[in-house]
Amino acid sequence: MNELTLAQKESLEWIISILERHNIPFQISGGLAAKIYGSMRPLNDIDIDIPGDRIVDILDDVKEYITYGPIQHKDEKWDVYLVALERNGQEFDISAADNAKVHDDQTQTWIPIPTNPEQGNWVEYSGMRLPVMPKDELISYKSYLNGDHQVEDIAAVRGS
Repeated sequence: MNELTLAQKESLEWIISILERHNIPFQISGGLAAKIYGSMRPLNDIDIDIPGDRIVDILDDVKEYITYGPIQHKDEKWDVYLVALERNGQEFDISAADNAKVHDDQTQTWIPIPTNPEQGNWVEYSGMRLPVMPKDELISYKSYLNGDHQVEDIAAVRGS
């Protein structure tokens, strides 16, 4: 398992401390979840899913690090309520776990991918105990996304 850099770990510990201070359930998703399950690709951003109605609870703590949102973000692949942050060069997407949709290019429809951040798999990683999106959920939503890194992530998660 490839570990986080010191800066990535410190940034992750920072946001987790805020979430825990507010008693907000969360889980790691996206590329970091894939990395925890064995993907060797470089980490782009850190995706964390929380209940959508709790995003407002962290805004005062993170306001100086907000780069986007909070907003209902919709592009060619995602429709999700989120706030994006950057701290010490590390980008974060804090997303609503309960309203996310991903676009299925084959059917040209939006697929709901709600997840429950209280049901993550607890995993030891980089000296931390982290709740991580279950493998089947991670594979499911990544299968709708395009790109070599998605293929690499899915293969790594399936092989772990």
